[in-house]
Amino acid sequence: MANVAVVGAQWGDEGKGKIVDWLSLEADVVVRFQGGHNAGHTLVIDGVTYKLALLPSGIVRPGKLSVIGNGVVVDPHFLVGEIDRLREQGVAISPMNLKIAENAPLILSLHRELDAHREDAGGGAKIGTTKRGIGPAYEDKVGRRSIRLMDLAEPDLLDDKISRVLAHHDPLRRGLGLPEVDPAALREELLSVAPRILPFMDAVWELLEDNRRAGKRILFEGAQGVLLDVDHGTYPYVTSSNTVAASAASGSGLGPGAIGYVLGIAKAYTTRVGGGPFPTELHDEIGQLIGDRGREFGTNTGRRRRCGWFDAVLTRQAVKTSGINGVALTKLDILDGFDEIKICTHYMLDGRRIERLPASQAAQARVQPVYESFPGWKESTSGARSWAHLPAQAIKYVRRVEELIEAPVALLSTSPERDDTILVHNPFQD
Repeated sequence: MANVAVVGAQWGDEGKGKIVDWLSLEADVVVRFQGGHNAGHTLVIDGVTYKLALLPSGIVRPGKLSVIGNGVVVDPHFLVGEIDRLREQGVAISPMNLKIAENAPLILSLHRELDAHREDAGGGAKIGTTKRGIGPAYEDKVGRRSIRLMDLAEPDLLDDKISRVLAHHDPLRRGLGLPEVDPAALREELLSVAPRILPFMDAVWELLEDNRRAGKRILFEGAQGVLLDVDHGTYPYVTSSNTVAASAASGSGLGPGAIGYVLGIAKAYTTRVGGGPFPTELHDEIGQLIGDRGREFGTNTGRRRRCGWFDAVLTRQAVKTSGINGVALTKLDILDGFDEIKICTHYMLDGRRIERLPASQAAQARVQPVYESFPGWKESTSGARSWAHLPAQAIKYVRRVEELIEAPVALLSTSPERDDTILVHNPFQD
């Protein structure tokens, strides 16, 4: 049985939560390995909607171990609130089924304030951050001044760590016209939440290795999408972490050999939130209709997503940079009823054909998508659970997507409901 890493193969919001939840039926452990609470996952189970941000999607399944890895930046107060909200919905959460890496960096209030100030002052150069402190928290991590979860268990040493953080942030805040941080208030901010979050702390790398050696099946759950990767995405309109599948190893503490299969999640069309290039974006009534049908609003932010036709160039690029073995294609039902459907097969840049999105920001703005058109289908695909229930033209569309992205479709999702999924081949058994 292969351990499986799930990553978004577009700009995020591809429906990873549902697919991870569906796959977790066969998993023993579900691991979040990067990002923070800027990544919302919506699960619909037996008509009940669960909205997650930090917690792994496996948390709603009894008997599964959920893990937040060291690659995640954790807002402790937000996490406590999320746990309380899910408990109110009847989800059992305790240190028996949730573990958090002791070396996970914490998001502080000063990170949120700095994030919001930068974005609001960005003018026409806004990145599109959620203002939740993700970027500044990662900056402190690589600057070697993070306060990490384990530090809450050592209050006698906390003052020195706070001083180290503020030695960087106070001069920065003065330069931005922001007030300096009260160290006593920051200490209280941390110690007030410590009793609620420390019971979940563990040496996650060791725990995961023990489970791997015991033959347990591990599912790694990525956040955002490969096109938002800080190295391989549409920089600078990216997130602050590595979203490619390789990050599942570094963000959890397991070696890369522990990952046997990479599943990419892609919508049957394309969306993104915030600024940045989007070659196939539709600024017409079709784009509006796709967004309305697909309920394309952020789970946590409520921001409307930009919508466009499926971009095979970008998805193929994600397949290659993340080592994707197979794709779960979601929201096929949103394309029901269109007279014509298009797929971007390649770009034109300054009069020449190219098969990738260039790294240059200026060149990205100049690429022109070239489309292949398909007749639409009038029958409904919503709720289909086998190929036999799909219109012939919808099957042709899926097969053409496979050819263009150079990866097979392993699963096909036809509604937000957990069971409305067509299994082509099981990633855990490949």
